[in-house]
Amino acid sequence: MTDETALRVMVVDDHPMWRDAVARDLAEAGCDVVATAGDGLQAVRRAQAVAPDVLVLDLNLPGLPGVQVCKQLVGAVPSLRVLVLSASGEHADVLEAVKSGATGYLLKSASTEELLDAVRRTAAGDPVFTPGLAGLVLGEYRRLATEPAPATADEPGAPQLTDRETEVLRLVAKGLSYKQIAERLVISHRTVQNHVQNTLGKLQLHNRVELVRYAIERGLDGV
Repeated sequence: MTDETALRVMVVDDHPMWRDAVARDLAEAGCDVVATAGDGLQAVRRAQAVAPDVLVLDLNLPGLPGVQVCKQLVGAVPSLRVLVLSASGEHADVLEAVKSGATGYLLKSASTEELLDAVRRTAAGDPVFTPGLAGLVLGEYRRLATEPAPATADEPGAPQLTDRETEVLRLVAKGLSYKQIAERLVISHRTVQNHVQNTLGKLQLHNRVELVRYAIERGLDGV
């Protein structure tokens, strides 16, 4: 996506007035709201049919919980990224959403401007969190790094990363956004995204959470 007007967005929330208000705000900002849904099962069906760039997703849904919607769609729908928009700031909810593949987590107390910025950044692949939650997620990355690594990670003949892919991975593990990485390495935002996608493919990982865990396990988050 090159600009906000190109973004195809789907809004999922079981409260019709809230869902319609969010969809209206996004549409007025130039986003293409391709679908809405009021329950989890409906969300999965419609997202698979319309393939949005960003799914703005509530967690508390009838039929199928938001985290299950996220698990079913991330990776299954090409280029889809999930921004959770929830009333809950509970740590357990935040961590479960991220582990399920969500790129960002925003509280419903956010302003319209914050929501629009979060949608745009989510589409670009940058992790977006309500202030105070980013540190929580990074702490969870580090906790996961103390657990056993996947059995295939160090097998002989495992795919090797290029020097630039390793450099990008190191900066991702330090918590830099794709924009910050692009500025640091003097390359385009799209090039950073391509390096990350190539690295995910080579390592057979599925999302940024697993990627950061892999990097921390190997000490790539150090100075």
